[in-house]
Amino acid sequence: MANSLTIPREGDLDFLSLGALVHRLDPGIIPFRKATECAIHVSGGEFNVAANLSDCFQMKTGIASAMVDYPIGDLIAERVRAMGVRSFYRHFRHDGVTGPNMATVYSDRGFGVRAPVVFYNRCNEAAAQLQTGDFDWKAIFAGGVRWVHSGGIFAALSPGTSQLVVEMMTSISARNSGRSAAAPTAPSKSSAASWSTSTSSSATKKTSRKASASKGPGSRRRRNRSSTPASLSR
Repeated sequence: MANSLTIPREGDLDFLSLGALVHRLDPGIIPFRKATECAIHVSGGEFNVAANLSDCFQMKTGIASAMVDYPIGDLIAERVRAMGVRSFYRHFRHDGVTGPNMATVYSDRGFGVRAPVVFYNRCNEAAAQLQTGDFDWKAIFAGGVRWVHSGGIFAALSPGTSQLVVEMMTSISARNSGRSAAAPTAPSKSSAASWSTSTSSSATKKTSRKASASKGPGSRRRRNRSSTPASLSR
């Protein structure tokens, strides 16, 4: 029998996101190589969900993220408050030169047949330095949280962020079940290698079957002319 998803009916927070906060520079329809001014927007894949649930549906939402104590961080924190999203920050101090930084997204809007151009500067990003133990999940979840959320890009920023996602999910699961939270463990090199090998083998078999099915009469004759397998020569 498949497990059913049970969402608590009440909680101090309806929704909690774990992810990176970014600021986006927007020159409108002018490409950046010709821009002389731009608007600043605060976003982030995980934050956008929390902000819109709060603003559009008046839900009680929160964001757990990194925050750098410098003017860009102050701007971002102000926008988070303006959207009615409760913040849980791991604070970092900027060294005045290299960071750590709040990530920057550059995104024009395109015009006509010219598509928008989007590029990032995530150099020495504070969110990538987040790791297990940076948030007191017991305190955050004390009043109840109905739904938790994170994203793939955040999880891929560093080994620490992926383990932090696991820690959050483990903590909320343990709280809801009344068990003690187990510390997240990273996959071993041997298991990762085994997964990679089995996945590669499976993908090769699927490719071979697809290549064989797509060939018409005489495929055996054509295959014998080359020492390279048909599935690898395409």
